[in-house]
Amino acid sequence: MSATTTTVIRNAEWIVAWNNDIGRHEYLQGEDVVFRDDRILQVGGHFNGHFDREIDGRGRLVSPGLVNIHSHPLSEPMNKGFLDELGSPALYMSSLYEFMPLFRPDADGTTACTEVALSELLLSGVTTLTDLSVPYDNWIDLLDRSGLRAVLAPMYRSARWFTKNGHVVEYEWDAQAGRDAMAEAMQVIDKANAHPSGRLSGMVSPSQIDTCTADLIRDSFDEAQSRGVPFQIHAAQSVVEFHEITRRHGRTPLEWLHDLGVLKQGAIIGHGIFLNSHSSLHWPEADDFTLLCDSGVAVAHCPTVFQRRGISMQSVGRYLRGGIPVGIGTDTYPHNMLEEMRHALINSRVMSGNPFDLRTHDIFDAATVGGAAILGRDDIGRLAPGMKADLFMADVTHPAMRPLRDPLRSLIYVAAERAVRDVFIDGRQVVSDGKVAAFDLADATARLEEAQRRAEERFTGLDFAGRHPRDVSPLTYEVAG
Repeated sequence: MSATTTTVIRNAEWIVAWNNDIGRHEYLQGEDVVFRDDRILQVGGHFNGHFDREIDGRGRLVSPGLVNIHSHPLSEPMNKGFLDELGSPALYMSSLYEFMPLFRPDADGTTACTEVALSELLLSGVTTLTDLSVPYDNWIDLLDRSGLRAVLAPMYRSARWFTKNGHVVEYEWDAQAGRDAMAEAMQVIDKANAHPSGRLSGMVSPSQIDTCTADLIRDSFDEAQSRGVPFQIHAAQSVVEFHEITRRHGRTPLEWLHDLGVLKQGAIIGHGIFLNSHSSLHWPEADDFTLLCDSGVAVAHCPTVFQRRGISMQSVGRYLRGGIPVGIGTDTYPHNMLEEMRHALINSRVMSGNPFDLRTHDIFDAATVGGAAILGRDDIGRLAPGMKADLFMADVTHPAMRPLRDPLRSLIYVAAERAVRDVFIDGRQVVSDGKVAAFDLADATARLEEAQRRAEERFTGLDFAGRHPRDVSPLTYEVAG
């Protein structure tokens, strides 16, 4: 596109527009959306000025792009078919400790995983992504190539976890290695912040509360504050972790973070499910919920990865009513933001027993303006003049969208990515008629499948019990013959 390209989406069937006067999204019908270069020029009404490109908006929903605040493109796509129904019965059904460390992509698989995940994200309307990955050689290049607005969160830690028997989690500590990895992560963050595209930025992300020393967590938060970037740590994500932190410190994970001085605005808790009040725990003397409410800390909610193991937040509606900032992430495969939003809505109603616990607008807000605010951005997540031209268009004539009464409900509850046709980031089209511009998705998935076979071959040698992958995660039916 030239430096002065004006694009008009003409007569859009539906527009999710931002009303500055009332501070919320609203629907418009049969009107125009206009963007010039990387900024939105007009939302609503009928544009009569000069334009370089006109797009027919009839039969289309125009929506602000979705803001994903927690994802793991590096490895998660390869777990499809393996972790769908797998948890550790002696480790509270989590799969973090016994299985996930053993089923990882090699270098070629990492690239394939990332290409598949980034494509899935784009095809589900994501325009801003937080990528929590262990740094690898072509990470920045892949994110730049994707066209996404990406926040790189290079993960590091002081210890690795493992189990020798499937019921006890152990930690192998190397504090100096954690410090060295943190220094390398800061270099990645600096490189992202200085990237010429202007679409990349950084986030400080010590990996997990139970794998990091107190000093590493404190110093990481201080680095984030001094650099003016967000901070995110996995915490309150498993019963194992809760018991490990209470065993070490006599404090809940959130209490310990509070003691360290990092439970404050600017911090994001990855998952934040296992507060002391969760029904899976028995720790009545704490008040984690009030700590969260009073702290200004945000929570990255990723329901899909937990629902596979019979685990859920209790409940998202309660967090939101408590004033806790909540954003949405796609921790696991598929990296489908629209399905993740659907799961957040349904799980919260199941856990609360109340169909009014959470409404569609609550989750759509969390996935747009809510996620933007958590990332410290006021120029994304909404369609209004002056905002970044980050948006997607969905086909409201798609059979899964009809009968059409409320386009966002049809999109989130039923159609999901099947209806998404076009995506623009910084005014540049990155998805055209359902096809991702940056990657050959068919080729990437073929390479991913090959990487999965290689990981299966390595699995038995890594497993403490020497099991075959099909013993751990059997196929739905036996293969005849």
